[in-house]
Amino acid sequence: MKKIMMIVAVAALVFGAGVTTTTAYAQEAAAGEVVTADGQKAEAAAPKGTSFIDVVLGGGLVGFILWMALFASGAFAIYFIVDGYILVRPKKIMPQELIDQVKEAMDQGDVMKAIEICDNDPSSMAKILKAGFSHVEEGFDVIDEAISAAGDLEIEYMMQRLNWIQICSSLAPMLGLLGTVQGMILTFASIALTGVEISSLSLTISQALYTTAGGLCTAIPAIMFFCILRNSANRLVLRMTVVTGDLIKNLRNVEVVEG
Repeated sequence: MKKIMMIVAVAALVFGAGVTTTTAYAQEAAAGEVVTADGQKAEAAAPKGTSFIDVVLGGGLVGFILWMALFASGAFAIYFIVDGYILVRPKKIMPQELIDQVKEAMDQGDVMKAIEICDNDPSSMAKILKAGFSHVEEGFDVIDEAISAAGDLEIEYMMQRLNWIQICSSLAPMLGLLGTVQGMILTFASIALTGVEISSLSLTISQALYTTAGGLCTAIPAIMFFCILRNSANRLVLRMTVVTGDLIKNLRNVEVVEG
């Protein structure tokens, strides 16, 4: 399922880029084919406003700022997606080496050694286990509560970083829609001042709609990757809960070994 969603996300990016490129080429081709007197096709210059640079600059200063914000939203989405994939990894959240070492220490009944192992490991699971081991003298119920509280903090930290992807995916279409609204305002203001000119009106409206298309092309893959990473994080959390419970179950009868 994860691979399928990744393929769909990439396909959405390719589709968006393809639609934009195809539209631009179609406009240039339609304007560039001129038939001469002898029936041969001659090349003509594409009308002003069909290139992507013209689309970006066609909305004036406000439109340019909105396009820059849209590009920034896409760039941040890519950054946080990469950061999410680095964060949500079993080796980073719950390394097998830590589990084996803590299990060995717990089998020996040496809680102090388990605490020392957790001190030397920066993973989320090490922090959770250390929170429980620090209350070993207060009873198993206190240990369980401490582990649950530490686990909630680690999950919240993880989700806060992943939520930035969702913020980018929500912000991009809103910026695109704002760009379209701004373009339509300029269009109707031009109609009021100079009257209706179909070719100019169509070009201005198409430039305005490009921002919405750009926002959607950013938002669709971003929300898909967010769902993938969130589901991966949830699976890791469930697995970590099971493993942690297995590691601390013997603490009911373990005594602290000093020295």
